[in-house]
Amino acid sequence: MLWRRGKAYSQDLRERVLASADEGERVGRIATMLRVSVSYVSKVLSRRQRTGGTTALPQRCHVPRKLSGLGDAIRARVLTCPDATLADLRGWLETTHQVTASTGLLCKTLAQLELTYKKSRYMPPSRAGRTSPKRAMNGATSSPA
Repeated sequence: MLWRRGKAYSQDLRERVLASADEGERVGRIATMLRVSVSYVSKVLSRRQRTGGTTALPQRCHVPRKLSGLGDAIRARVLTCPDATLADLRGWLETTHQVTASTGLLCKTLAQLELTYKKSRYMPPSRAGRTSPKRAMNGATSSPA
């Protein structure tokens, strides 16, 4: 069974653990049979014994994302100042909203909001002249002698 961190096992699995324990199976055997850890099996059984509860409890200690409530404000700021750098946005967050954020957090937040923060690569060249010397023909020297 695939398990992701922060997600509870299914109620069906809990019921199979409890049913196997009621049939007299040992904790290690139940864990091997259902492909879960011994710790999980013992916690399910001890909670039923302690409180009588057999269902998963809601997740606790989840810290909300630091910039979760500021999504609309960040979006408006990026749309009004599209050439602002990440450092500019960090400074704006600190002065306007009294929130400090790392560059990485701000970058991830902008990606989640599907916003870009870089200037367009398709800008006109900064000068009109050539920036590198002309290529020479095969066998010819590149510098005039």
